[in-house]
Amino acid sequence: MLNFLLRSVGLGLITAFIILLAVPSLRSNIIPEDIVDTVESFQELRVSFSDAVLRAAPAVVNIYSRKYTAEDRSTLKTQGLGSGVIVSDKGYIITNFHVIAKADQIIVALQDGRIANAQLVGKDRRTDIAILRIEMTELPTIPLNSNYDAQVGDIVLAIGNPYNLGQTTTFGIISATGRSSISADGRQAFIQTDAAINQGNSGGALVNTHGELVGINTASFQQATDLETYGISFAIPYALADRIMQKIIADGRVIRGYIGVDGQDINTMTSRLLGGDYVGAIIILGVAPEGPAAIAGLQKNDVLLAIDEQKINGRQSVMDIVADLRPGTTVNFTVLRDGETLSIAVQVGESADPE
Repeated sequence: MLNFLLRSVGLGLITAFIILLAVPSLRSNIIPEDIVDTVESFQELRVSFSDAVLRAAPAVVNIYSRKYTAEDRSTLKTQGLGSGVIVSDKGYIITNFHVIAKADQIIVALQDGRIANAQLVGKDRRTDIAILRIEMTELPTIPLNSNYDAQVGDIVLAIGNPYNLGQTTTFGIISATGRSSISADGRQAFIQTDAAINQGNSGGALVNTHGELVGINTASFQQATDLETYGISFAIPYALADRIMQKIIADGRVIRGYIGVDGQDINTMTSRLLGGDYVGAIIILGVAPEGPAAIAGLQKNDVLLAIDEQKINGRQSVMDIVADLRPGTTVNFTVLRDGETLSIAVQVGESADPE
């Protein structure tokens, strides 16, 4: 009897469902109208980042580097292709150093059809950043947000001019942050993304879903290592690119502090062995002979805790703090040595630029 009732109810429900599908006018009498509207709205929903692209894309320019030919010093030939980002209405453009490294002339093409010769304001080989300037009015500038904190999983868009096809936007997420293994000296922290970055994208913009600048596209893993890889690309964080730009505008080059130590982050286990809360500090593994740190008295196995009473947060933070120090200034380094806390004054030197 129970099986007969269940079978009857099931057949009734199936019949009712078929009738509702066949006669749409009956649905509004049974299903509340607001639910119907919600379902229809969901069906029409379209995910799009067109607003972000509209905000950012006009400020991403095409860059052509030209060089005099060996046969005829009066003839210029285009020998490089890249992209750049207009970050100021004064005409400042951030791009990659490798895009313009060998250029005798730099041509900038805007998306509105205007073309200009660019002046090289300065370059920094270490971070692969170059700053250009063009003399134009009514320049589009990319939205900037100094409070944006890039997180793994954030959706990002890469805008540039791959293979000179014309401006192109690719889509992905931030796969990792703080990637320093591919930098020339292991000091610069890159953003890793799976948004496609191809030849010609270098120097272009990596933006978030609001069209705000997240980073400057610099290389794919394949370009950096010659390995056959896909979905692994890198960008220079906007905060670093902006800091380099401000230094170049102020001094014409990047002046970095130098003390001559190398160290390793202290983990929770090492902190316990030292008998305190030293997570974030670094243990000094090497001191450059005759460097500022050695002259001041810093030693191997010292635990570096703070710089001018500013608590450090790992090896990368030490490199960033020291790089921003002005050569010739004296700063106090707080270290732990044999269980005793010491304050050692170090006169900062100047870091030599890589060849």
